[in-house]
Amino acid sequence: MHYIKTAMHPHKKIALVAHDNKKADLLAWARYNRDLLARHSLFATGTTGGLLERELGTQVTKFQSGPLGGDQQIGAAIVDGLIDFIIFFWDPLEALSHDPDVKALLRMAVVWNIPMACNRASADFMISSPIMDGEYERLVPDYADYRSRKLPGVPTGDETPETASAD
Repeated sequence: MHYIKTAMHPHKKIALVAHDNKKADLLAWARYNRDLLARHSLFATGTTGGLLERELGTQVTKFQSGPLGGDQQIGAAIVDGLIDFIIFFWDPLEALSHDPDVKALLRMAVVWNIPMACNRASADFMISSPIMDGEYERLVPDYADYRSRKLPGVPTGDETPETASAD
């Protein structure tokens, strides 16, 4: 697979997400890292974003609440290049009604090579990394071959009437 270098600028775009049982943990982590987070643009699902704004006294771009589509909105923002990394404190011991949305968000982070911390220890390592204050060239898979693949039985538009009917 080929890769494309995508620049992450010193001013990072950070998505913050937490399940209900992990919101207090995320708020405590954000409070501890308030000064570091203030240097970056923050995005969050609805409820978490409101709590973070109140706790940090800073603006947070809020999507819908996770169960109402916020996880998918963050996934779409990843695809559109609007998120540099995710801090997602999820609860591994509780099944949620929107588990498919959570899995889709985690999948988009992996597909687009987005750094993601899912607990306080990994979040601490990420936020304190020297890379946070500088430019970083993230390698993103080049999906051009995938996008242009030929599907069996689906015309590509390149066929002439003679070749299209020959199938």
